[in-house]
Amino acid sequence: MDSERSDTRESGHGSEFRVGQRVHYAGDSRRIGSVKYVGPVEGYSGTWIGIDWDNGDGKHDGCHNGVRYFEAAGTTTASFVRPHNLSVGIPLLQALELRYRTASSKEEEDEMYVFSASNKRVTVELLGKEKIQNKLSHFEELTSASLSYLGVSSAGDPFHISTTIPNLKELDLTGNLLSEWEDVGIICKELPGLAVLNLSHNIMAHDISGMPLLNNIQILVLNHTGISWKHVEILKDSFPFIEELHLVGNKLKEITPSSSTFVKGFDSLHLLNLDDNCIDSWEEIVKLSQLKSLEQLFLNHNNLSCIWYPDHGTLHETANGDGCLGKGSKPFKNLHSLLLGNNNIKDVESVDSLNYFPNLLEVRLSENPVTDPVKSGLSRFVLVARLAGVKIINGSEISPRERKESEIRYVRLVMSKCHEYPQEIDRLHPRFAELKRYHGIDDEKPQSGATGPQKMAAGLISITMKCIGASIGEKPPLTKKLPVTITVGKLKNLCESFFNIRSIKPKLFLQEAGAPFPTLLDDDMATLLDAGVGNESTILVDEE
Repeated sequence: MDSERSDTRESGHGSEFRVGQRVHYAGDSRRIGSVKYVGPVEGYSGTWIGIDWDNGDGKHDGCHNGVRYFEAAGTTTASFVRPHNLSVGIPLLQALELRYRTASSKEEEDEMYVFSASNKRVTVELLGKEKIQNKLSHFEELTSASLSYLGVSSAGDPFHISTTIPNLKELDLTGNLLSEWEDVGIICKELPGLAVLNLSHNIMAHDISGMPLLNNIQILVLNHTGISWKHVEILKDSFPFIEELHLVGNKLKEITPSSSTFVKGFDSLHLLNLDDNCIDSWEEIVKLSQLKSLEQLFLNHNNLSCIWYPDHGTLHETANGDGCLGKGSKPFKNLHSLLLGNNNIKDVESVDSLNYFPNLLEVRLSENPVTDPVKSGLSRFVLVARLAGVKIINGSEISPRERKESEIRYVRLVMSKCHEYPQEIDRLHPRFAELKRYHGIDDEKPQSGATGPQKMAAGLISITMKCIGASIGEKPPLTKKLPVTITVGKLKNLCESFFNIRSIKPKLFLQEAGAPFPTLLDDDMATLLDAGVGNESTILVDEE
């Protein structure tokens, strides 16, 4: 039994509860769960409610003392609770009253304080508090309302909604007890100016029949609602002018168009957020390629292992709904932002395929094996060079100077590795010939008259070394000209000498402009050129 007292007396009635209903614990509107069982429990008197808690804060899996009452989501997500310890929620307008017209209690205001320099409590008084409360209490003036985690379970009286908050444009209903789309339809229908609706963390029912046409909604947030793409296909007819659709954390694995190979409709959709789902095949994403207005596609925290542009050609759909190559609209023709952080992309070909997207300007590839320096992933300068039209990588804008320097470094790096196998260069480095020609870089041939210091100077680069190790102490940065052929291990030895730190084992990082974190140089046998260290690079000297 749960800690909500397993006494033997009858504790209220369970008639107001039904299986599938959303409830929260009385007095704690953030502890939300679904009713899985209503009835007696062997060994205890009265009616008990079996709850599967969203936050997993339970004691069992629906089995108690060897008796199976229901199946819970996890081994310790469920518990039995007396009816009087649960709340079935309140209507929308009652929550509005609680949020905006309930005055702060003296106890709450007493808790608003900071500590002074002498460690004394100083009461904090909100500037303009009465003015703000007075404005918020006039509901007809409200244009934005946040009713998150207040136990809203129904629309209530539709007429009163439209007369009480007639000018509402944004409504946040995150973490409430709503489950029926009928209630959502009523609320939206009675608010003709409503443009932004957030239903995150409400577990919505699968029955979406009877939803009205809602031309006013432009941004719809359905994060962690348990919605599938099949339900999205039904909802799109009710939200014809949706511009942003957020579907984070819904365990989506497949994109299932209703009547064709590709997702149709959504003519106004600019942004689609599919972060934190379970999509592992790029073929599912290609089904979105014909959304003509799609500009931003968020796919962070999925399990994609590769990406590709559909056949480097164009797609059209035959009469029976099959997709094929032909004279049609270019796939992803207006996409300019593609975020793919925290996936499982490993191959460089996936990176190169991004050049085929006709209008792509922003890419996120952080936290993928292909960009993980620990797994010999690509450095930032290599990404910049390989991606021709991209302006922003991993959230950092590429300046003209960074692009030029990155492309030149990249060309020289390729030349140092592949000069003996020219037939492989075009396959492994599709932009190499173009960049080499654009920057006027000649093939490096040994000159018969160049020997000794002259030959050495031709391969020198300027490097600035900065000490950051706690035990190293404060030392001024040091700039040296070194051969590009020197190894990382040799540079470590030089740092010991340069900074007089022979008792400390140094660890080196390459700090690149625009990169969020420095890159660890952990291969002692790699040359500076192999490691991506170019002219005027900065090396951070840390300690093991």
